[in-house]
Amino acid sequence: MTNLSRRLLPSTAALAAFESVARLGSFSSAADELSLTQGAISRQISGLEEQLGIVLFDRSSRGVALTEPGRSYAKAIGSALSQIRAASLQVMTKRHGDALNLAMLPTFGTRWLLPRIPRFVAQHPDITLNFATRIGIFDFERDGLDVAIHIGQPNWPGAECTFLMDEMVAPVCSPTFQADNPVRSAEDLMRLPLLHMASRPGGWAHFFETLGVPGAPSQGMRFEQFASVGQACSAGLGVALMPLFLIDAELKSGALVQALPQQVRSPSSYYLVAPITKMDFRPVALFRAWLIDEVGRYSNEPDYA
Repeated sequence: MTNLSRRLLPSTAALAAFESVARLGSFSSAADELSLTQGAISRQISGLEEQLGIVLFDRSSRGVALTEPGRSYAKAIGSALSQIRAASLQVMTKRHGDALNLAMLPTFGTRWLLPRIPRFVAQHPDITLNFATRIGIFDFERDGLDVAIHIGQPNWPGAECTFLMDEMVAPVCSPTFQADNPVRSAEDLMRLPLLHMASRPGGWAHFFETLGVPGAPSQGMRFEQFASVGQACSAGLGVALMPLFLIDAELKSGALVQALPQQVRSPSSYYLVAPITKMDFRPVALFRAWLIDEVGRYSNEPDYA
């Protein structure tokens, strides 16, 4: 190998250190992430700069910042390291067949998808499933993921979105709260404490607008997690606007009841999303076909679980 070739192939340790510092903006944070000392990270970066003949970071008493060449290098290296990690994972799991790296929404995943996954595993025991949690649009290649469950609109750049299902929402509360606060119309809800979910900031406004109720919904408690708003609702703190298919168990057990029989279609729907380049990847194609079949069965038989 020539001297130039060696200069163009830095060690993966140095590249990993550089990528971590570039992403976190701190030598100490990168050291924590990689379980190294700050001095070791500094030496890796200095050695990489010497090997490349460029300055990657501006160093000052306030910290470090990427130089212009550093920003360009970080963008390319981040993508390359993600590909290496994904390739390594695929090789490691290849002994047992193909691997599918799936990103799922936390509540949809735990409440609806994971209870059904044993059927996929039974049909395709040669495919190893690796799960990650993601909310919103992300970079499939950078994150080393093959397919995702997405709620929103079918507008993911460079990917194909397969419609799965709409989301029907309704106001729900505890039986005790309902007894103490009888609701006879949507207008009655306006006078009650309404619980809000951070992931659906306009949920209540859309609900009242759809039913033709004028005015703005009251401001109430706001929760980041679906589980938290469900617990608050069960505790009698107010009325929550919840996706009905995700609270099947609570409705059947009587822990939660509909405060009003009206249901409204959410502005967002659920989609299976895969990069166009992965549509012919066998695990993606098999998972897509299986999931569409599962959704079809559930839509025709809501008790099918």
